[in-house]
Amino acid sequence: MQLAAIAAINDNDKIVLLSATGSGKTLAFLLPLITSLDPEVGLCQALILVPSRELALQIESVLQKMQTGFKVTTCYGGHKREIEENNLVQPPAIIIGTAGRMADHIRRKNINLTAIKFLVLDEFDKSLELGFLEEMEYIISSLPKVEKRMLTSATYAVTVPDFVQMKDAVTVNFLPENAEPSASLRIHTLLSDDKDKLQTLLQLICFVNNTSTIVFCNHRDAVERTSQFLSEQGIVNVFYHGGMEQRDREMALCKFRNTSSNILVTTDLASRGLDIADIRNIVHYHLPNEEAAFTHRNGRTARMNATGNVYVIYSQDEKLPPYILQDAVEMELPEKLSIPEKPKWSTLFIDAGKKDKINKIDIVGFLSQKGELKKDDIGLIEVKDFMAFAAVRKSKIGNVLELIKDEKMKGRKIKIAIAK
Repeated sequence: MQLAAIAAINDNDKIVLLSATGSGKTLAFLLPLITSLDPEVGLCQALILVPSRELALQIESVLQKMQTGFKVTTCYGGHKREIEENNLVQPPAIIIGTAGRMADHIRRKNINLTAIKFLVLDEFDKSLELGFLEEMEYIISSLPKVEKRMLTSATYAVTVPDFVQMKDAVTVNFLPENAEPSASLRIHTLLSDDKDKLQTLLQLICFVNNTSTIVFCNHRDAVERTSQFLSEQGIVNVFYHGGMEQRDREMALCKFRNTSSNILVTTDLASRGLDIADIRNIVHYHLPNEEAAFTHRNGRTARMNATGNVYVIYSQDEKLPPYILQDAVEMELPEKLSIPEKPKWSTLFIDAGKKDKINKIDIVGFLSQKGELKKDDIGLIEVKDFMAFAAVRKSKIGNVLELIKDEKMKGRKIKIAIAK
């Protein structure tokens, strides 16, 4: 898919790339985009529009790992606009942004658009679902010199508006029609005796034990209510939805990635754009509203040849749609199940980040020297712009906090506490 997409965009000016979630579309557009950049041009040369801040940050992370030498700036809602404005003073070669925030910067004349020649619309169908049509039309109409346009989607069901200027585009289609479900993805249906299905969900989580699991709900209030119920039953979990503050969203995802929590309760916001490896189970606590949502939720697991399980919980009052029934197997849970053991890791919140000149090496050194931790006691570390998170073995966390409470990192006192 990546090779076909790269060849197509090299030979054509307009490409529509259709490929399943988790198949590697990001590299498929980044590689030709980077080769198109001229290091002598001191203005922005490429714009990547995305439907969510999480997807923007994921693409930025991939670019950082590629070490291209080109400046990259991300722009998205929930992030201080002043920080982005400062980053735009010295123009980046690549801007990654959500439609609303990018339109705002353009209206404020914070970006010189005259050198942008490569435009990517990533997960375009999701942008349309989220109602970004007006902003995207404004942004695209403001770009005077675009030479290459690349639109990606994980579904056939997308009508491209005229303003995108994709007439006569070449389609690179890696969504096999009428394909058999992947043998690595096992779909199960689970009939619940109770209408609200909470008790069945609890039993299912006990059944899958301590394996990485995403529980999908259809609404934000249901996410929080379901998360609270699980917590009251002794199940460690985190929740995630679009109404949360950015710091809380990042903290929840970090805890899930570093296995401080093996359960993530969320809306469809997490069905695309999140880069989280080794997710074993997808639970549809609420039935998806449409087949595309079912597909995107399931796309979080069984990625890159790994295996995964999908569980659809339904009540007597609910009717399963044909797209679920065609590949599913009915299952029953054992009568006796135990609450899983608590995770072996905790997460430390560190009130400093990249903008404070703090990096992973600083944090590892501090926790090793001042906190007297061994290498095996330190897990995943994530450093954001103004904060960082570090996984620490739970059995060591109390002693670490006591040892470091009066210590300084890089010459300054930084607040460090257990992430709540």
